[in-house]
Amino acid sequence: MNKLLEKLSPELQKKLKRKKMPTFEQVMLATLTKDYFSDKEWIFERKLDGVRCLLFKNKTKAFLKSRNDNSLSDTYPELVEATKKLKVDQIILDGEIITFKGNVSSFEKLQPRIGVKNPSKELIKKVKIYLYVFDILYLDGYDLTKLPLITRKNLLKQAIAFKGPLRYVIYKNEKGLGFFKQACKKGWEGIIAKERNSSYVHRRSPHWLKFKCIVEQELVVGGYTEPQGSRIGFGSLLLGYYDKNKLIYVGKVGTGFSDEFLKKFSAKLKKIETKKNPFSNAKDVQEKQVHFVRPKLVVEIGFEEWTKDNKLRQPRLLGIRTDKDPKKVVKETPKNIIPTHQKK
Repeated sequence: MNKLLEKLSPELQKKLKRKKMPTFEQVMLATLTKDYFSDKEWIFERKLDGVRCLLFKNKTKAFLKSRNDNSLSDTYPELVEATKKLKVDQIILDGEIITFKGNVSSFEKLQPRIGVKNPSKELIKKVKIYLYVFDILYLDGYDLTKLPLITRKNLLKQAIAFKGPLRYVIYKNEKGLGFFKQACKKGWEGIIAKERNSSYVHRRSPHWLKFKCIVEQELVVGGYTEPQGSRIGFGSLLLGYYDKNKLIYVGKVGTGFSDEFLKKFSAKLKKIETKKNPFSNAKDVQEKQVHFVRPKLVVEIGFEEWTKDNKLRQPRLLGIRTDKDPKKVVKETPKNIIPTHQKK
């Protein structure tokens, strides 16, 4: 047994599970809420705007996986090299791949790296990435997911040396509301609230909560319009989300595109064109010169709010998401979640 695990109390050691090291784990996901709070039973972390990543080291081998079990090793080779140098035999870490625009993590700035295998030295230097690690799932033959979060955080900090592109996600105790207000003033996406004693579950959970400063939503591309004037590629993207296996049209986005994006994404759209309108509420699509596509592409959209007729107000493209199954893209609505002991 790893020396760090030997130091745990007998009670905590009972929560450890001897297990062969897996090659993938479903990640724990946070639930969106508008019930912001401070609480001594919760910790609060900065919400990072990037790509979720699981990092694996099994003796001399190291590799990266996305949240939908795709390999990221060839896309972020510098993270693989940093993982190989970790002074543990076996480990699985959970974190977020990000890059910065000033002092703020930027999903838009990360776009040139997403999906690019074997990036050039120039691209690696131009878009410098980091893996901010916030959890540890496995260590030297033992599954740690049943341990309390705060215990896992302490083990994480002691298990590896954070240097180079690997960074530790620090957290605040108790004072969630103050931290959230600071986050919004600094232009962050928001914060994540996590119950101190929660175990790690492989699904979306109310024990991890998203406090968001900025409204964002993953959406599926179901079509595009012809470009107008000097625009190249396409004009707007037609967007939707799934509800009971039906793709619901929620409007179009026509801003946030660079000429390079218009050219590359246009080529992808043309490969999946179809004559069939994929949206279940087909009558809502009133755009002219529309080309429909098979719903295979997912994008991240920032917008002001949802309108009364369930459409996006002032949407803008933030980037492409390659780590999300289109069928799992649903409308993210805030849940009413208040810590149990705070309820009257």
